[in-house]
Amino acid sequence: MVHSQDKIVFIVDDDPRIREALSMLLASFDMRAITFGSAAEYMAYPKPDVPACLVLDVELPDINGLDLQSRIAEGNHPHIVFITGHGDIPSSVRAIKTGAVDFLTKPFREADLMRAINVALAENRDARQNRAELGDLQQRLSRLTPRERDVLPLVVSGLLNKQAAAELGISEITLQIHRSKIMKKMGAASLPELVRMAGTLEIPVTHSRRPQS
Repeated sequence: MVHSQDKIVFIVDDDPRIREALSMLLASFDMRAITFGSAAEYMAYPKPDVPACLVLDVELPDINGLDLQSRIAEGNHPHIVFITGHGDIPSSVRAIKTGAVDFLTKPFREADLMRAINVALAENRDARQNRAELGDLQQRLSRLTPRERDVLPLVVSGLLNKQAAAELGISEITLQIHRSKIMKKMGAASLPELVRMAGTLEIPVTHSRRPQS
C-alpha cells in the first residue's frame, strides 16, 4: 500500500484560493501537498527524496511558469502538470515539448487533474528508479581496469572470444580471463544481462559479429 509519505505534490499558484482548494482535493486522496505562492518560494524549498509532481501555474508574480520549467529542466525535478487561466496553443505546445505531463485550463475537472497528477507521479517514480539503476551501474563500471573497459564493448557486440582477442592483439585465454572479471565486477549473471547493462550505460558498440575468415 502506498501512503502519502511515499510521494508529494508541490503546488505553485499565486491565488491562495486555488492553493487551498487543491490542497483539500489532494488530502481527500491521501496525498501530501505543499503550496507556494511564487516560483522563488518553490525554488528555495528543500525537496524531500521521494517521487513528486509539480502542479504549476503559468502566470506567476515573479517568473513565468514555462520559464521555471526551462530553468529546472536539466535537474532531477518533479514531473510537471501545468494549470492556467489563460491557456493558448503555443504555451501548451512549449510545455509538452519540454516534458510536461499535461496542460490544463482553468476551470478544469478534478478527475482530469488527478489523472494527470497520478501519471506524473508514476513517471517520476520510474525516472528516479532509472537514475538509481544508472548510478549503480556507473559505480560498477568504475571498478573495471582500462583493459577491461577495452574488452567490454567487444564482448557485448557479439564477437566471438577469438575475434575480440584478435581485435586487441591478446590471446583468447587472456580475453576469457578479462571477460570473466568483467562479468563478476558488473554483477552480470549472463551475457544478455551484460548487454542490457552496456545499453543502459550507452557504451558505444563499434564492432559487430562477423564470420571468421
